[in-house]
Amino acid sequence: MTSQAAIDPPPAFQFEDAQQQSNAATLGIWTFLASEVLFFGSLVLSLLICRMRWPEAFAEGARDLKWWLGGINTAVLLASSYAMALAVEATEARDAKRVIRNLLITAGLGLVFIAIKGTEYGIEFHEHLIPAVNYSAIAPDGTTRPPQLQLFMMFYFLLTLLHAMHMLIGISGIGIISFKARRAGYVEHSRNMIDGLALYWHFVDIAWVFLFPMLYLLRHP
Repeated sequence: MTSQAAIDPPPAFQFEDAQQQSNAATLGIWTFLASEVLFFGSLVLSLLICRMRWPEAFAEGARDLKWWLGGINTAVLLASSYAMALAVEATEARDAKRVIRNLLITAGLGLVFIAIKGTEYGIEFHEHLIPAVNYSAIAPDGTTRPPQLQLFMMFYFLLTLLHAMHMLIGISGIGIISFKARRAGYVEHSRNMIDGLALYWHFVDIAWVFLFPMLYLLRHP
């Protein structure tokens, strides 16, 4: 019987052993994610400061959003994170078919999220809530919107569009790895890459878990 050590791929030439290569890859992805936390965090902090300054207007903005669509998308992303965790588990078991299946499920759920978000943007376009495109100071029911509501919607679109862009990057990465994983030995040689992709995907999901309540659920001053 061939031992696991015998079938493990050799490390790249610049590393002393496979453990050092794995540690370097893990450090690299965590450093990247830390920079992403700072990027998103500065925007979220700005949102919270503005909300404290204009609580009534920002609460009204939250009420204009479709919280139930955001809730469905939250469930979709949590399910996608579970599928990604199964893909990582299958990678450790060297089961390429399970890896591909769970990665494709993850990407599929990601596309569902994007489709729902696109539907939500369509509703907001119809309700004239998109700044610099078709924003109206008069709500569909004839009431006047507070001036700062447009600022809330700017934060909303900036944060959700950035999040969607990160999701599309993750979906593209999943598609590339799923295609390459059909090759014999790819999963064994690319465990660090799959683990890094999983960390990125979980970060994107966690970012949404924070964005959802701040944008959709803070509906009272």
